[in-house]
Amino acid sequence: MLLLVGYVIILAASVGTYAVHGSLAALWVPLEYLAIFGLMIGGFVAGNGTKAVKATLAALPSVLKGSPYNKAYYVDILAMLFEILAKVRKEGLMSIENDIENPEASPIFSKYPNFLHDHHAVEFLTDYLRMMVGGNLNAFEIENLMDIELETHHHEAHVPTHVVSKTADGVPAFGIVVAVMGVVNVMGSVGQPPAVLGKMIGGALVGTFLGILLSYGFVAPIASQLEQKSEEAGKVYQCMKVVLLASMNGYAPQVAVEFGRKVLYSTDRPQFKELEEEIKNRKSK
Repeated sequence: MLLLVGYVIILAASVGTYAVHGSLAALWVPLEYLAIFGLMIGGFVAGNGTKAVKATLAALPSVLKGSPYNKAYYVDILAMLFEILAKVRKEGLMSIENDIENPEASPIFSKYPNFLHDHHAVEFLTDYLRMMVGGNLNAFEIENLMDIELETHHHEAHVPTHVVSKTADGVPAFGIVVAVMGVVNVMGSVGQPPAVLGKMIGGALVGTFLGILLSYGFVAPIASQLEQKSEEAGKVYQCMKVVLLASMNGYAPQVAVEFGRKVLYSTDRPQFKELEEEIKNRKSK
C-alpha cells in the first residue's frame, strides 16, 4: 500500500508541478512510452534465465501486500516451538515423529495455520526435527548445515531484488536511446518551421524524462520493497535455528524460546513477560 502512496507523491511532485506552468499534452508521446516499456521488458527477459524471470514475476505481487511477519506471528512461532520442545522433554524425541511426518494433521502444528501456510518454513523446521529424531548429529554439525541452507535460501530470496534493481539501472539508458532516436528524427526535418522543430525536440526529450522517472521513481522502489520483504522472511528461519540449537545444547524449552525471541527485530519482538503469559494461557487451554 505504501508503494502506491509513494507513486502518487512522485507523480504529484513531477508531473503535477510541471502541469502548473506547462502543457501535459507535450508529455504525451505514445510511441516513446511504448519504446521505453518495450526496451525495459526486453532487457529484463534477455538479461535473466527462466528461473530468475519466474521467481521475479512470482515475487512482484508481494510488494502490494502487507508483511505477515509481525509480533503476533512471532508469538505463534515461539509458542509452537515451546510446545514441541516441551513435548520432546516430557515424552522423548520419538513422540513428535507423527507431527513431523504429517504436519497438517498434527495436533500441535494445526493450531498455527499461518505457519502451516509457509511451506518453506514448515519444511525447514520438520527437516531438522527429523534429523534430531533419527540422526546422531551433534549441535555443531546441525548448525553448520543450517548456515549453508540459510545462505542458499538468502541467495534465492534476493534474486528478484537483484533482477529488478538491474532493470531499474538500465531504464535511464533506454530513455536516452529513445531521446537520441527522436533527435535523429528532428535532424531529418531541419527544413520544418521552428514551431514544428521545437515540438519535435520537446517530444524527443520526453524519452530522457520518462526513462529517469520510471527508473528511480517506479522500478527502483519495487526493488527496495522486495529486498525488505526478503530480509523479513529470513528472520523466521534464524529464530527457529537458534531455538533448535539451544534445545540440542540442553537448554530447557523456556530458555530455548528466549534465545529465539532475542534474535527478532525490535519492532516485532514480544516482551519477555508478554510471551511468558501467552505461553501460560495456551498451556491452560
